[in-house]
Amino acid sequence: MLDTIIRFFQDGGPFMYPIAIVLALGLAITLERFLYLGSVRRRNRLALERGILPALQKRDYQRAMKAATSSDSAIASVLGAGISRLLNNSRREDIEYAMEEGLMEVLPRLEKRTQYLATLANVATLLGLLGTIIGLIAAFTAVAAADPAQKATLLSESISVAMNTTAFGLISAIPLLLFHALLQTRTNEIVDSFEMAGVKLLNMVSDPDAGRVAA
Repeated sequence: MLDTIIRFFQDGGPFMYPIAIVLALGLAITLERFLYLGSVRRRNRLALERGILPALQKRDYQRAMKAATSSDSAIASVLGAGISRLLNNSRREDIEYAMEEGLMEVLPRLEKRTQYLATLANVATLLGLLGTIIGLIAAFTAVAAADPAQKATLLSESISVAMNTTAFGLISAIPLLLFHALLQTRTNEIVDSFEMAGVKLLNMVSDPDAGRVAA
């Protein structure tokens, strides 16, 4: 299997190398984003379960604010903006706007570099097509000066080699597109958790009895 892949790579021509670089770059971004988003989810869960949410359920907003300030999680930054307005006796609308502003500050960090994966997938596909076209041009040029008895064989071999570039471009692009979609889904899940936590906070503010039963 490994020998087949190496031979396939070597037969594809010089364009296989830039496609391989694009694939490696895309995989590096994917791994970094998966690790980062996983870390964000864990820190958010710990910040909610061990600090912010219990304090909010007891309506101890000072303690909730302290827990949000001491946490480096993204959700603590979003909820902390709302709790800060709450401590200043601001209106519900002001609290909601503050959390929206906090979410807008956090969101770019969650989506950072994810969009590059779609671009890299397109680049890999286009490099594969370009390599195939250049390979076909070189093949037809070589066949024109070849012995007529060998033209058919030489042409079929040259086309086969040229098509390897397109195949490798697609092999690189398809996983990158799938990883892009998966990362987008995970990012959206984290954003939804921010919005859910914000709604819970607003409901506690609106309902004086909210959270007392749970406490």
